[in-house]
Amino acid sequence: MKKAILGKKLGMTQLFGEDGVLIPVTVIEAGPCRVIQKKTAENDGYEAVQVGFLEKKEKHTTKPLQGHFKKAGTGYMKYLKEFKLENAAEMNVGDEIKVDVFAEGDAVDVTGISKGKGYAGTIKRWGTHRGPMTHGSGYHRGPGSMGACSSPSRVMKGKKLAGHLGVEKVTIQNLSIVKIDAEKNILAIRGAVPGPKGGLVVIKNSVKAR
Repeated sequence: MKKAILGKKLGMTQLFGEDGVLIPVTVIEAGPCRVIQKKTAENDGYEAVQVGFLEKKEKHTTKPLQGHFKKAGTGYMKYLKEFKLENAAEMNVGDEIKVDVFAEGDAVDVTGISKGKGYAGTIKRWGTHRGPMTHGSGYHRGPGSMGACSSPSRVMKGKKLAGHLGVEKVTIQNLSIVKIDAEKNILAIRGAVPGPKGGLVVIKNSVKAR
């Protein structure tokens, strides 16, 4: 069954497995997510639910969204996301999706926005090689040849150049859930997930589970 929840990355720590092996984990505050809107096949052509995560004040909400939340009667939420769940038809506005939809040992895919690194050169951004540092060379960290001069007389598409690095949508697949605390809405997922502390992440059951 398709499962999904929104969460907030809290940071990383370590846990000991049953065999005594140290496991690096990312701690995520996952849910509870409230159903704000229900999409139906009759009205929208498909079945899905729009969920909200983390409450916020009315003064921080735009007028159109205020009307959207008042119609649902669920309070104002900071994040909105739509999920096509298999049991979407059974859910109603106001229902909550909690962390206990997952279980320890489940394989999940985690999506987030990667950390911003600012303007970066080709070595840091693309992993290119530097020029020689000795024998009189004055070319060390440049992007290299731009291509032939007379033909085609332009820089070819795809040339690795300096530019903005990070702040991209990144998905890490096949991570396993090590521990769940249903009372505190906490997930401990093995390994690292994208984004900074406090960043929004989307957790779904893995599409390539082993």
